[in-house]
Amino acid sequence: SALFAENARKGSIVSRANSIGSTSASSVPNTDDEDSDYQQEPYKESYKDRRRRAHTQAEQKRRDAIKKGYDDLQAIVPTCEQQDFCIGSQKLSKAIVLQKTIDYIQFLHKEKKKQEEEVSTLRKDVMALKIMKVNYEQIVKAHQDNPSEGKDRVSDEIKFNVFQGIMDSLFQSFNASISVTSFQELSACVFSWIEEHCKPQTLRDIVVGVLHHLKSQLY
Repeated sequence: SALFAENARKGSIVSRANSIGSTSASSVPNTDDEDSDYQQEPYKESYKDRRRRAHTQAEQKRRDAIKKGYDDLQAIVPTCEQQDFCIGSQKLSKAIVLQKTIDYIQFLHKEKKKQEEEVSTLRKDVMALKIMKVNYEQIVKAHQDNPSEGKDRVSDEIKFNVFQGIMDSLFQSFNASISVTSFQELSACVFSWIEEHCKPQTLRDIVVGVLHHLKSQLY
């Protein structure tokens, strides 16, 4: 009976201890969860900081790139170079830099088109000169092959005298018929003069008269 009483007392103590432990455990929060929350909260803050810092750096790089681009445009475009002798170099606004750049690009396009037209004209001139060169080479070669053919040819002086005689005759009629006091009168008279004095028969008579005149002088 004494052993039974001792075991009963120990069992009562253990049950009270378990009861107190369960009550205390229920009233105390989970320390593992707290540790987990405590460890996760700094990780969340650190991740936000990293994102904020990365975004700030990216934004700064973008602004630096834009600023460098405007500075390069202002240095490259000649019309953006502006010097104030009182305060030194004046910083142009971004809007002015863009507008001046657009104007300069349009100017370059016009210059490029003008140069292309000049190159096209020069190419045509070169082609014409090549054709003339070939013709002159053929004339020289023909003259070298038959040197006697050039003896009876009309000299350049006689050709010029014929041309001068024709032009003098035409100029006399032109000067007598055309009024040059205004562009309107000149435009109104020149066509009537051409119809009257530049007919084939009239020109033929002028040429024949000039040739007879030169023939009398030569012989």
